[in-house]
Amino acid sequence: MIARLHAMYQGSRIMLIFLVIIFLAVNIACVVLGAIALKYARAEEVILSGIHTCDFGYEGDVQLLASMVWMLNTVWEVLALCLSVWIAVKHFRDLRRLGPSTGSTIGDCFRVLIQSHVLYFASFAGVSCLHLMGLSPAFWTSNSIGTMILDGILTVFTAVQMFVLGPRLILSVREYHAKLVAGSDADTSMNSIVFQEHVHV
Repeated sequence: MIARLHAMYQGSRIMLIFLVIIFLAVNIACVVLGAIALKYARAEEVILSGIHTCDFGYEGDVQLLASMVWMLNTVWEVLALCLSVWIAVKHFRDLRRLGPSTGSTIGDCFRVLIQSHVLYFASFAGVSCLHLMGLSPAFWTSNSIGTMILDGILTVFTAVQMFVLGPRLILSVREYHAKLVAGSDADTSMNSIVFQEHVHV
């Protein structure tokens, strides 16, 4: 995530330092809260029909610690979303101010990259908000079909977040580049046809 934001800010060293500091602060706090939560974990052996399985549970108010970890992660992802939206708006405003005559292929590639990154960060923020909804006590104590559907949606979105969004980002940039190359081949062939017509005349 840091590398993506760093690329969006065109390799700004100040932005990299800011992101690393915030990232370290959030993750160190999450590790400490996770270690405190593990202190209250208990494990036991359960025998069901002659099969030995392990079960675990928590003593005390571990749900609060888990929700604090998710809140910190959500704050980090919302910050990343805000930074990506901010640079996207700034870039599109600059493109509009400069006009279409100054547009370049680098600017177009950057536009595609920003659109993919904003989608990436928005989906991360959305999944984090779903995780926060799943941490509510009403969710854990309810056996309704709605909570089961929400849990299934959360499982699917988490898998999509992990295994689809990164490759989708790469594929969207490659797809744009392939269109750009195909368009430049068509322009080259048209120019050569026009040139041949002028040579024969």
